[in-house]
Amino acid sequence: MATGKINVSVDNIFPLIKKFLYSDHEIFLRELISNATDATLKLKHLTAIGEAKVEYGNPIIEIKVDKEGKKLHIIDQGLGMTEEEVKKYINEVAFSGAEEFLDKYKDSGKDTGIIGHFGLGFYSAFMVADKVEIITKSFKEAPAMHWSCDGSPNFELKEAKKDDRGTEIILHVADDSTEFLEDNRISELLVKYNKFMPIPIKFGTKTETLPKPEGAKEEDPAPTKEVDNIINNPVPAWTKQPADLKDEDYKGFYRELYPTQFEEPLFNIHLNVDYPFNLTGILYFPKLSNDLNVQKDRIQLYQNQVFVTDNVEGIVPEFLTMLRGVIDSPDIPLNVSRSYLQADGAVKKISSYITRKVADKLASLFKNSREDFEAKWNDIKIVIEYGMLSEDKFFEKADKFALYPTIDNTYFTFEELQEKIKDNQTDKDDKLVILYASNKEEQHSYIEAAKAKGYEVLLMDSPIIGHLMQKLETSKEKVSFVRVDADHIDNLIKKEDNQISKLSDEEKESLKTNLEEVIADKGYTVQLEAMDSESSPFIITEPEFMRRMKEMQSTGGGGMFGRGNMPEMYNLIVNTNHELVSEILNTKTAKKRERLIHQSLDLAKLSKGLLKGAELTEFIKRSYDMVK
Repeated sequence: MATGKINVSVDNIFPLIKKFLYSDHEIFLRELISNATDATLKLKHLTAIGEAKVEYGNPIIEIKVDKEGKKLHIIDQGLGMTEEEVKKYINEVAFSGAEEFLDKYKDSGKDTGIIGHFGLGFYSAFMVADKVEIITKSFKEAPAMHWSCDGSPNFELKEAKKDDRGTEIILHVADDSTEFLEDNRISELLVKYNKFMPIPIKFGTKTETLPKPEGAKEEDPAPTKEVDNIINNPVPAWTKQPADLKDEDYKGFYRELYPTQFEEPLFNIHLNVDYPFNLTGILYFPKLSNDLNVQKDRIQLYQNQVFVTDNVEGIVPEFLTMLRGVIDSPDIPLNVSRSYLQADGAVKKISSYITRKVADKLASLFKNSREDFEAKWNDIKIVIEYGMLSEDKFFEKADKFALYPTIDNTYFTFEELQEKIKDNQTDKDDKLVILYASNKEEQHSYIEAAKAKGYEVLLMDSPIIGHLMQKLETSKEKVSFVRVDADHIDNLIKKEDNQISKLSDEEKESLKTNLEEVIADKGYTVQLEAMDSESSPFIITEPEFMRRMKEMQSTGGGGMFGRGNMPEMYNLIVNTNHELVSEILNTKTAKKRERLIHQSLDLAKLSKGLLKGAELTEFIKRSYDMVK
């Protein structure tokens, strides 16, 4: 038997492990199972190349809980260790940076993990155990060994009785960590971190129902047997080639990832690259609303099938964090606890690759099945519009598949839209005027007025559309987006047959004075316009620039944009060619003129959705009086 001192440069490293990793102390199980997996996969490789003269077989990793004895066992059938290997890998910890670590983090208030970077995966066991034992037998011809340590730098190493190769780690669970002696807690951790580990993981047994024997009666119970309870899927869908998977396989894997999600995903994107970095995964587009505050952090990051985190910020572009699925890469640099990402060049390359892959998939879906793509547009547009706004490379590629739907559910690409409206929707500067509505119900009268003149009106109703339109106007030549209620339609679009006012300049001056005297609200700017006599007498519009600035400053967007307090400013456009306007001008009594102006203004406000509260009550009372 040998005793000794673990070769670390500070005596109090074990308390440090607990202190600096306390918030992440549950990861000890992930680390120990990862080590067991590595040992098993290395044996598989050695047997495959003939360096290990043993049968690989069908090894598993087993987890056992001994609640009475306050012990937790992790057992593998991998390489095992010789006495020399125990001394090398367990006692001589790769710990040259311990002093540097202490200096760096001694004043830090953050939970800064140290597992992994200093070769401490095994030592994470001391976060929950006050004593740890290792019983191990190498696949080589060497005696089994028993190592134990009570959480101090002192250890004991002696020969052991063990016939089968592999390693058993026994954790004597500390009094402050007895939660890890509960089956439910261990099951929770196994599902969270090890659900897709490449080696089967056994935790207890389960009862399996067998077919009834021939000749059994209907009332006879079916026979049962106890079988190993394997908690993981060692070969998840993302580890397979896309050619080997069908639609049902992808949907089945989605249900495996999100068992409480009842809606099927719209489509998936299979990531599979081995140069200049290794990355595999499957991303799913779920049905999404126009809400930018939808639940994010639904993409799971794995490293060699070991769960790391569901915070993929940095690896996945922000606009894609609304998707779901899995990304697995051994090339993503993590901090020492494997729990948080470190930004570097490799991460940026991976992010760019994912952006490009998603854009290519969307372009392919649009090209191959446009009708199906159009049917899904409302469920995916918020991701695409957000991507166009936030990622320039995605914006460039989106020209192939981004859609611009009309009020009548006709879908155009931007190029198709330009071609459609170029002959009859231009302003006095020959800019294309793209009319749009943000709410079909609220802007119904304005939409109908535009449609009556043969104009196309888009429906653009996402919360970030103002920002995106600004980017489109900047990147496209001679294009202007204008909401249908931003101005009267005849003022927006160049017409050959300009209307001539029926009123003289003197009459117009008198009319404007009468209007401004009655309209007390200073938020309205009165504009007299000569328009078709069939057009409305009073029309309220909101200048496009002011309204768009107000919308963009007040957009929540999950904190993406700031909040502002832009003033309410409207134009009151008065059609000088309408007979009601002539009556207002020519009426003999001031009281009747005032009543006609109030009624006409309130009707315009009602059409714009601005008539509320006391003003609406007064309008209704006045209307009844006029009917009488």
